[in-house]
Amino acid sequence: MRTSEYGLDLIKKFEDLKLKIYKDAGGKWTIGYGHLIKDNEELDEIDLSMATKLLQEDLKDAENAVNKYCKSPISQKMFDALVAFVFNVGPSNFKSSTLLKLLNQKKYLEAAAQFTEWVFCNKKILQGLIRRRTAELVLYLDGYFTELIKS
Repeated sequence: MRTSEYGLDLIKKFEDLKLKIYKDAGGKWTIGYGHLIKDNEELDEIDLSMATKLLQEDLKDAENAVNKYCKSPISQKMFDALVAFVFNVGPSNFKSSTLLKLLNQKKYLEAAAQFTEWVFCNKKILQGLIRRRTAELVLYLDGYFTELIKS
């Protein structure tokens, strides 16, 4: 699966476009839509086109992780929610998460409850992460219940 336009818009909303380099809440150098600057990149300032290109490249890692590690059937909306989640927490955290373990056991609602466990940065609860996880959770549940009604 690939991220839909709706999923892309969700990620953009919470990543908050910044065309100049800044340190994120975790203290990492970032630019654009949450692009973590790699050691070999020299990006002090970019334009919207470059920000979009970086986001599309960065999304591949999150999409690949969801496609690779998620073994249970999921809807497009659930996929979008999971990609937004993985984009934020990283593929390795997703791979070892209770959320994924429950999802792969087809415990969809128990997995949903795990979104709200991921609201910490440097051991502090961030309001921005609460809002983000709530939006991801709502999208995930919308996808789950929509599919449930169809079957």
